[in-house]
Amino acid sequence: MKQLLIVLFVFVVLPSMAQDSALVFHPKRLITLEGGSNFRDLGGYPAGRKHVKWGKIFRSADISKLTDNDLTKLSQLHLAVVCDLRGPDEVKNGPDKIPSQTRYLNLPAGSEQLKINPNFNQINADSMMRSIYAQTSYLKAKYRPMFDEMLQMPTDQALMFHCTAGKDRTGIGAALILSALGVDKKYIIADYTATDVFWKLTREKMLQAMASRGGNPEKLRALLEAQPAYIQSFFDTIDKNFGSMDNFLHQELGLSNTQLKKLKKQYLQ
Repeated sequence: MKQLLIVLFVFVVLPSMAQDSALVFHPKRLITLEGGSNFRDLGGYPAGRKHVKWGKIFRSADISKLTDNDLTKLSQLHLAVVCDLRGPDEVKNGPDKIPSQTRYLNLPAGSEQLKINPNFNQINADSMMRSIYAQTSYLKAKYRPMFDEMLQMPTDQALMFHCTAGKDRTGIGAALILSALGVDKKYIIADYTATDVFWKLTREKMLQAMASRGGNPEKLRALLEAQPAYIQSFFDTIDKNFGSMDNFLHQELGLSNTQLKKLKKQYLQ
């Protein structure tokens, strides 16, 4: 029996995992930039019998250091609006660089004020991050405007949203959008954790810089990782407080059935 289970795992589970990984790291996913990282397309993920359209929804890390070549590349994406999820100080210290034809929308909503205890250690970093992801009071103010932008978006244009690392605030935004489009949670979690690959070089440079100043990079590492438990804490909180993600989208974000159908019609194929 044990040998049979091993065979089933190899021939059934592993191929499925490989297929999922191939989708998350699809060649069309990552858009390489000279002055940015973790800029990627949310297209291709299955949603029932359809999938998310490529070239319509993008997520990213910081875009304050983009080069002229980067801006040219972004211009070709037909971005109607960039939603900046960072707080006022972050925006002031590193203003976005975006194509001239792209509109800018800042959506801080107070989430950047969630304080992290500077005396945390490796042991409690996990629980600390889970608690941050479990806070939902700011979600409507921060993310409903992104849905409004999507609902009024011309069909030949696209939306992009980002924060500093493209991990936490951006990760929750991606989770809400993909959930509204009917994407299975396993793909949403996989897309979230992919930040550890797409943002790895930038993260390691930050940790090295911290070490060069006498800091402890390993103390910060857990906070810069996109661990599945973090986004799972977000989903668990939604289920606990609202019963389901569908209830949250209706009751908290105020998205009607008509609006959800419109989103699926426009962003799925």
